[in-house]
Amino acid sequence: MFKKILIVNRGEIAVRVIRACKELGIISAAIYSDADKTSLHTLLADESYHIGAAPASESYLNKNKILDLAKKIKADAIHPGYGFFSENSDFIQAVENAGIIFIGPSSKSVSKMGNKTEARTLMSQNKVPIVPGATKPVKSINEGIKLASQIGYPILLKAVAGGGGKGMRKINSQEEFSSSFEAVKREALKAFANDDIYIEKYINNPRHIEVQVFGDKLGNYVHLFERECSIQRRHQKIIEEAPSSFVDSETREKITSAAIKAAKACGYYNAGTIEFLMDSNKNFYFLEMNTRIQVEHPVTELITGKDLVKEQIAVASGKPLSFTQNEIKINCHSIEARIYAEDPQNNFLPSTGNILNYYEPSGPGVRVDSGIRRDSAVTVYYDPLVAKLVCWDSNRDNAIKKILRALGEYNISGITNNISFLTKILSSEKFIKGDFDISFLEREKILFDSPESNLVDADMQKASAILAGLLKMRTNVFQRKSDAVSNKWIEQNYE
Repeated sequence: MFKKILIVNRGEIAVRVIRACKELGIISAAIYSDADKTSLHTLLADESYHIGAAPASESYLNKNKILDLAKKIKADAIHPGYGFFSENSDFIQAVENAGIIFIGPSSKSVSKMGNKTEARTLMSQNKVPIVPGATKPVKSINEGIKLASQIGYPILLKAVAGGGGKGMRKINSQEEFSSSFEAVKREALKAFANDDIYIEKYINNPRHIEVQVFGDKLGNYVHLFERECSIQRRHQKIIEEAPSSFVDSETREKITSAAIKAAKACGYYNAGTIEFLMDSNKNFYFLEMNTRIQVEHPVTELITGKDLVKEQIAVASGKPLSFTQNEIKINCHSIEARIYAEDPQNNFLPSTGNILNYYEPSGPGVRVDSGIRRDSAVTVYYDPLVAKLVCWDSNRDNAIKKILRALGEYNISGITNNISFLTKILSSEKFIKGDFDISFLEREKILFDSPESNLVDADMQKASAILAGLLKMRTNVFQRKSDAVSNKWIEQNYE
């Protein structure tokens, strides 16, 4: 097992990895930018190193500084979390060349699955269903119009190197094609430094179903069932659950078998997710593979009882998977709600500021993965995800009731947040019945009708003041501890 792991990320996922390291007896080393000097992950790590200015390009995406630091502190391995360098095959190759273990898949696997058209070709060759469309980049408008006519409108124009809903546009007719083609190429170049785009058939109102897979370096593979990820805003997930209430046992067997085929096709090891679109008749089509740990991994951990981050570390060190397929069971139902600093009433505009009061829910069946605390700063530099609320119970109905109770206990003041909006979704009749797909929020405009109570009103301010008094002693103790060790970070400052 490793002695020291460098965690090249921030926020709640960095905290999650730090905690796994501590439980495994591994030294956790964190990096932080100017904006994150007093962030929770910086405080909790055994060692913390300043890596650069606030913009990610100068800190969390500074490849040379990160690799130099890893060598200097003699890190055995690097954990990328999600985002940033987690799916960058060039970075992974550089880590491998430096003789450091990357806690994730090989650079070859990431390269294969990171190019969407190559991934589609590979899946088709291995009998994994794909959405009808191109398997190569479309080079010109005329070529694209011809292909779109053959497939039939509506179609999607998508960035070959895309992800996270960026570089993607629905086209309803040939009249829209030319202008959209150029626009998507510009978006792709800006977001991914690659303007290659391709075409696939638009599946009307599908569900987004993904399968968690795991492989080790000895050739063993398992799946850990599916997750339902259809509640999305701007093509990004905000509520996930496992298992899916829409997937029956026969469909589950088919889709998990296809996911294992996909993982084997690219020689994959470590944690990965195969994402599918599923139509109303339960036909499913390969969408993409996320070659990293997912934001929503906790719901899978809770229904199976497996610690995916610890398993990542063990597999990266060369150990075989600690469980077989027959040992993995669905033990409960779990739901995750992403807590964002954003305004749902204003097109989900991100919110910035200092956290004035922060109180997390607790109790049986409640888990919070958070990267913030009272007095934390939410800045313009990074994703506005501040925490994940994850609840579990014996069945879906009880899990919904539990997460609604927990959301009612959550109190964040100082920033606009989406807690009220999440509550409205989870308490809506259609969500409770499981009657939704990826277009749910676009259709259910009623969820946006009433003003949000995300900013603290008079009653909430009174409650916050009382809560602040109750937490003051604990906060002061924690702050004194933080101040006491801050000298250590200054001494270890790495430019």
